[in-house]
Amino acid sequence: MAQRGGTATPVTDAERDRQELDATASAGKAPRTDRGRRTLRALLDAAAAEFGEKGFHEGSISGITRRAGVALGSFYTYFDSKDAIFRALVRDMSDQVRDHVAPALRAAPDQIAAERAGLLGFLEFVRGHKEIYRIIDESEFVDPASFRAHYATTAERIEQRLKAAAGRGEIRADVSDVHAWAVMGMNVFLGLRYGVWDEDRTPDAVADTVADMLRTGLAPR
Repeated sequence: MAQRGGTATPVTDAERDRQELDATASAGKAPRTDRGRRTLRALLDAAAAEFGEKGFHEGSISGITRRAGVALGSFYTYFDSKDAIFRALVRDMSDQVRDHVAPALRAAPDQIAAERAGLLGFLEFVRGHKEIYRIIDESEFVDPASFRAHYATTAERIEQRLKAAAGRGEIRADVSDVHAWAVMGMNVFLGLRYGVWDEDRTPDAVADTVADMLRTGLAPR
């Protein structure tokens, strides 16, 4: 069971698939010391820069270790291959987004405010990590299971919080997975347009516009 706001929620199919992917990728590789955790973090950050700049096929393990400032042998302490670190990176970037927006979601006074805060946090994250789009998009072809898990898990989190809000009477009672995927899809393309391609509108302005639209479209009936 997962905890959200002090209430137990069931582990979804997408989250279970994600956990299985994590377990398979990280078996026997988890760092046991603070130094190991710092090295792993450096490798993942370096992989984000390497793949974000060059793409998966042109990126290299030697390029990652050079950027991370670690020996080649240190790479194989944590990852078996370039494919393995790429899979781990997709999960890591997804988790970074989740962790970045989670405090704002919890602090929001109602669900529309929460969705606004989530989009705002996502736009701010994207502006500082533009490489996330190239990496996630490329994962569709490099590792389709990770690509699908990234979006399915995100959508199910949105669906859970929308249904919880519906139960509180804050939004319409008939919210479903369709509403969740619509919200996620909207956020993904807003991040691309106003986080990666151009920054001609402030994240606050974009989030305000979307919140106003959601307030009408998700209003209780």
